[in-house]
Amino acid sequence: MILHLLPTRTAGAAENMAVDFLLLQRYPQPAAPRFRHYEWRAPACTFGYAQKIAAVRELLAAQARLQSPDTDGFRLDLCRRPTGGGLVDHRADWTYALVIPRGHPLEEARATQSYRLIHEALAAALRAQDVPAATKPAADDEAPDSGGVCFQRAEVHDVVHTVTHAKIAGAAQKRNRHGLLFQGSIWRPAVAADATGFDWERFEADFVAQLAAALGATAENVPWPEFNEDEVSGLTEQYASAEWLEFR
Repeated sequence: MILHLLPTRTAGAAENMAVDFLLLQRYPQPAAPRFRHYEWRAPACTFGYAQKIAAVRELLAAQARLQSPDTDGFRLDLCRRPTGGGLVDHRADWTYALVIPRGHPLEEARATQSYRLIHEALAAALRAQDVPAATKPAADDEAPDSGGVCFQRAEVHDVVHTVTHAKIAGAAQKRNRHGLLFQGSIWRPAVAADATGFDWERFEADFVAQLAAALGATAENVPWPEFNEDEVSGLTEQYASAEWLEFR
């Protein structure tokens, strides 16, 4: 099995979310797992599919007041994700998506298991550069978060700093008949605070190697898939629309 490594691209929030969804729905080699790291054209935030827009706007306004009276959270490129989870600020993160095809053992595993295994691979890549990282263990008395700001609180199997206990990485998942979409975010300040000169290119290579091992695959660089451009633009328009943003 080959783990397809797609080229890094920069786009707006709606297009990034549309492409991630199309990687799940329309990938030309549907039996291959695929991975991409991507960047943001403008300061952006995304939020979970099930979150209510009024609550998201309240969270953004509160963050803006804490950061600076001159910060306007509503000027961020804001988009609802196709996956779950909480509000994610992408202004200082390292973002990736992984699609595991239908029928792969990890796709068929419980959501908690796939979440743990992927984050264990991520933590191992961080430790390769001396960042003390591990997945957060389960606690019997800890209830899961119903969906707030992603990096304010670490959930079970998130990646945390083993000394400061700060959250380093989180993710959200969507599973359907095509497979599993895993959208992940790493908070760069939490890494850089402990590892001056952290090499993000090396991290990506180490992370991909760990993921390939977990998937029982060999990683290979591949060209960008030839999606139908009308479908890409149409889905991007849908994700950018007020109807999608505010339907909850």
